[in-house]
Amino acid sequence: MSNVRQLRDKQPENEKLTINLGFVDLGRIDLLVQEGFYSNRSDLIRTAIRNQLESHGAVVAKSLERHTMDLGLRDYSVADLEAVRDAGEVLHIKVVGLARFDPAISAELARETIGSITVLGALQASAEIKKALVDRIK
Repeated sequence: MSNVRQLRDKQPENEKLTINLGFVDLGRIDLLVQEGFYSNRSDLIRTAIRNQLESHGAVVAKSLERHTMDLGLRDYSVADLEAVRDAGEVLHIKVVGLARFDPAISAELARETIGSITVLGALQASAEIKKALVDRIK
């Protein structure tokens, strides 16, 4: 008998992207890294993206409000979906960021309670839930 137990797998806190850059832009990035302005290429790219997003902050805020979208991390549990079902309601999920579904949620419960899912960012759900909702994920 072992006293070791499985801890919940750590979920990634970010998503990996691949971009194509011209050699001149890449060289200029490497020069800034070499000169100590940034710790590495990724640091410069993350900073540039954050600066662009900040410069468009008002537009993003208005769009979130207009589309009634949640911003950030949104977790859904079995209890959340059971409460929706018991209230006779259907969810129309709209998230900018990360939407996570508890692995204990059954495909049947998901189909009963979720009318549509729109995620701009990432969706973390079991393969069974994704398959059950394939016609409702936009």
